[in-house]
Amino acid sequence: MNNLFLQNICIDWNKISNESYLRLIPALSSLTQLSFNENITFFVGENGSGKSTLLEGIAVAYGFNAEGGTLNYNFSTYESHSELHNAINLSKGFRKAKSNYFLRAESFYNVASKAEDYRDGDPKEIYYARYGGKSLHEQSHGESFLALIEGNFVNNGFYILDEPEAALSPQRQLSLLIDIVNLSKAGSQFIIASHSPILLGIPNSNIVSFDDEKIHSCTYEETDSYQITEMFVNNRERLLNSLLSDS
Repeated sequence: MNNLFLQNICIDWNKISNESYLRLIPALSSLTQLSFNENITFFVGENGSGKSTLLEGIAVAYGFNAEGGTLNYNFSTYESHSELHNAINLSKGFRKAKSNYFLRAESFYNVASKAEDYRDGDPKEIYYARYGGKSLHEQSHGESFLALIEGNFVNNGFYILDEPEAALSPQRQLSLLIDIVNLSKAGSQFIIASHSPILLGIPNSNIVSFDDEKIHSCTYEETDSYQITEMFVNNRERLLNSLLSDS
């Protein structure tokens, strides 16, 4: 047994209706259990492969709001999450996380707005100090996204991130990479759905692929994110000529 906050999940498909679209996602519908053995776990796969669906299901089953935030966030702007969380059983470790956060690039604006609501009367200069001295809404998307992470993520925390690279430039992805590595070394656990060849390059992480119709572990070099990026960088002109020859 490891000392991770979330060690294993099991899915009881008897709790999923026969008509559910979840049963039509090959990699997901064949999954009954998944173990976490590293401080950093990545979910990778093509769009529609089920990685974000499972990530969201785990987050909601853990107690997070479907749109993100801490365990204390309770709001909904649009009920779009699946029924998967009802079928997920979590096996947690013996440690209690000092901080918990579920962060999605697609609903970040809503979470940033709620962060303002949860200021609890703190003076602006005190509350905004954690975000570089100003409101998240007064910063660029990438700046505010990284500021929220650096202002809320601490050692020995449990963090779920859904495609964080969507909000970040390559340079800021490198900054996030440093934050993730340092926090994981200090006892934090991350589960991240990502397409980023930068973030996926983090050493000592477990990469779980949702491609090939079955969830399985893979190496960094086996991911499409790495292979396609490498192909484009090393053979840009030839690849573009091939792709655009009939257009």
